[in-house]
Amino acid sequence: MIIEVKDLRKSYGAVTAVNGINFTVNEGDLFSFLGTNGAGKSTTISVLTTLLPKTSGTVIVGGYEPEREAEKIRGLIGIVFQDSVLDPILTVRENLEVRGSLYGLRGLKLKSAVENAVKLTDMGDYANRRFGKLSGGQRRRADIARALINMPKILFLDEPTTGLDPKTRRDIWKLIRELQRTNGMTVFLTTHYMEEAAESDSISVIYKGEIKASGTPLELKTQYCTDILKLTLNSGEYIEQKLNKTIDALPIIAKHEGDIANIEIINGTLDDVFLNLTKIESE
Repeated sequence: MIIEVKDLRKSYGAVTAVNGINFTVNEGDLFSFLGTNGAGKSTTISVLTTLLPKTSGTVIVGGYEPEREAEKIRGLIGIVFQDSVLDPILTVRENLEVRGSLYGLRGLKLKSAVENAVKLTDMGDYANRRFGKLSGGQRRRADIARALINMPKILFLDEPTTGLDPKTRRDIWKLIRELQRTNGMTVFLTTHYMEEAAESDSISVIYKGEIKASGTPLELKTQYCTDILKLTLNSGEYIEQKLNKTIDALPIIAKHEGDIANIEIINGTLDDVFLNLTKIESE
């Protein structure tokens, strides 16, 4: 595993933002940290990336501890923040050159790193435009390029598609998945868009500073929500049946074989998982 978190706690005075959470991330995986705004996602990612000190617990990132080996961690990670940190007056390339220089890159090495980041994010001609003149989707690609300038082993994405339109969100996600698959990069995503986590290798659901469940998307949907079978018979009779798993629909369909006018199976979603995990505390 490339990230290990044990009993992590982070408090701000009397306010506990993260309350004794545990999770691990395997190298090369797309890991989603799923939860609503204020759940503790950004606080956790700030601890992992050395931006905030923890209150207590154990955190290991790439084999290093943030308190004692912060510089080593910073050398192997890239971060896309919720809000961009690029200079709106500079062009994208100029911003990338500034970022690369912070890693000690100079001359041909710096130029090569910048061009590689531009190529990976498919920014094309607008890499020469001022960052402040770009569209929302173009800015997000530039933010990702900035995080890739050192070709990190772990890419942290903190709410990367907030405020983007659906098409732009799909384009950004296509880019992220390609980076993860083709470069073997570990991607740590925080999001409140449940559907964005659907293709993750693993998920941890956080709510009010606590981990409510962890597993693959399929494991979570199997354990925490149900599918629904809807049948309309030729006689007009309507049948609706909850299913523990999709395959449980087969004997019901077989029972009414030859008398079915319409059939529909509604699969449980990660939205259902989250609602079912948190509904008791919300009531």
